[in-house]
Amino acid sequence: MLKLGMVTYLWGKEWDLDTVIKNCAATGFAGVELRSTHKHGVEVELSPAQRAEVKQKFDDSPVEFVGPGSACEYHDPDHGIVQRNIELTNEFVKLSADIGGTGVKVRPNRLVKGEDPQVTIARIGEALRECGKFAADHGQEIRVEVHGRGTKDPAVIRKIMDAADHPQVVVCWNANPGETVNGSIKMNFDLLKHKLGGTLHIHDLFDQQYPYQELFSLLKQQDYDGYCLSESPATSDPLKVMRYYKALFEQMTA
Repeated sequence: MLKLGMVTYLWGKEWDLDTVIKNCAATGFAGVELRSTHKHGVEVELSPAQRAEVKQKFDDSPVEFVGPGSACEYHDPDHGIVQRNIELTNEFVKLSADIGGTGVKVRPNRLVKGEDPQVTIARIGEALRECGKFAADHGQEIRVEVHGRGTKDPAVIRKIMDAADHPQVVVCWNANPGETVNGSIKMNFDLLKHKLGGTLHIHDLFDQQYPYQELFSLLKQQDYDGYCLSESPATSDPLKVMRYYKALFEQMTA
């Protein structure tokens, strides 16, 4: 069964952790990816005692912490910048493991202008492989969001996955515009279906421009049992919208 959760990127940006958990529980959202830098405050700087407190809050609720949503990226030609992102990713991996999560969302953010795309892809892949090795030691996934200028192309993500070549480096499908070919996402989905991880991102389910019904059917064919995490635009009445969203999700995935 497909599970519904949310990313605190927009709906929950200004919610503290207690509010995130309370609102997800009240509306039937089973899991949450906590986007770094937002008001919830679950960051790599937390002490062991603070991490234990966060874990207990989730353990005492019906809501699962699926992992942190980082902004770590690995495309930069400057080796020092890439290395700092790898080190920060490792800190997020430890944070996720301490709190009970199962993986860390990362991203490629762009292809480097003026550089051979294969060089950028190889750099990203090498960095992800290093992160994957660290994640494996902590029972975590590295969830690579289908994201970024040039890199959100599923064909490019496939090349990045092939370059990374590590079982703990997986894909976080992102339901991006432009993935359809003749109205279908199947061709692009098939490029990445073997690498889907424990989470993927979805947006406005009423959007007629994106074939969400087909996406859910393809996921079921894969026996996908991870989280579909809503990353929908902010609203002045989030609880009402979340209830409507859950009802539509259940109808579309029945």
